[in-house]
Amino acid sequence: MAGLVETLWYRQRRPLWPLLPLSWLYQRIARNRRQRLQAAARPLPVPVIVVGNITAGGTGKSPLTAWLAGYLAEQGWRPVILSRGYGSDRPADSPMVVTPDSDPARAGDEPVMLAAQTGRPVVVHPRRLESARLALDQGLGDLVLCDDGLQHYYLDRDLELAVFDGARGIGNGAGLPVGPLREPPERLLEVDFVVVNGEATGPVPTHPGRYAMTLEPSRVRNLATGEIQSPDWLRGKDCAALAGIGNPQRFFDQLRALGAAVEGRAFADHHRYTERDIAMGDNRPLLMTAKDAVKIRPFAHDQCWVLDVEPTLSPGFGPALEQALHRKLTGRGLEPTSLRET
Repeated sequence: MAGLVETLWYRQRRPLWPLLPLSWLYQRIARNRRQRLQAAARPLPVPVIVVGNITAGGTGKSPLTAWLAGYLAEQGWRPVILSRGYGSDRPADSPMVVTPDSDPARAGDEPVMLAAQTGRPVVVHPRRLESARLALDQGLGDLVLCDDGLQHYYLDRDLELAVFDGARGIGNGAGLPVGPLREPPERLLEVDFVVVNGEATGPVPTHPGRYAMTLEPSRVRNLATGEIQSPDWLRGKDCAALAGIGNPQRFFDQLRALGAAVEGRAFADHHRYTERDIAMGDNRPLLMTAKDAVKIRPFAHDQCWVLDVEPTLSPGFGPALEQALHRKLTGRGLEPTSLRET
């Protein structure tokens, strides 16, 4: 499936060009929906920062969200993370507060991962505004951080961050279903920052607030026993790997860059794993991402290893984010210092 997506969306040719009328229709509907919802949105009494993208598929939004949660906490904020909860099977009747011990089948894989990585409250619901209201009513935080919410226009926002996979960029530049674009590149004129995950070898648009992000391997963790190894432990090892993320090949390439010989198996994003999926038949280490691990944890065997990564942002990004947030808040009559004290 990943190879097919690469062929259809992330090369200069447009094999699906006969579907261009559908692409134009999709873009028009998306534009009209956005204008309607933005006109009805009302600001919250706390800062709202949205992380998302204009392309379909994985770009590194959740790692950036985790980094932001940590950075903003260091600046004195108490961020609460909102997520839709993709991959969950719970009824969307009310928002759910997620902890590191929550069941991914009910909460979604990324929310459980974010709760474990950040130690911050995470609230899931398809309508982020309802999640935000619950978080404020319960005093869970004083700043709302919305993961994968760029197109969720029910929720008004102070800052918008668009994330790109550096190798993929905007692909063939066409809208869904001909290409990967959820919204046209012109949408980036309105976002505050563009964050490029990895080396920008693909067609990534220019932007005055463009910064680089890398996902640096920090450790290799045994999911069953808790044993910790450095990433160098992988050098020269014959490994199996699985990935149910937006861009599995990026994970497999990262393992190979660490010196491992990898037989990779890609699953659909948010795949619901079973014990059969991790049955090995040999003693090779089975590598996975932190997102995969939260679903495999209940039945992990001793050969299940997680590659944990730490996002690294360009040095100037944090201060630029603070300055932009201060401008937006003072522009709507809010004082950042007093907000952090509530």
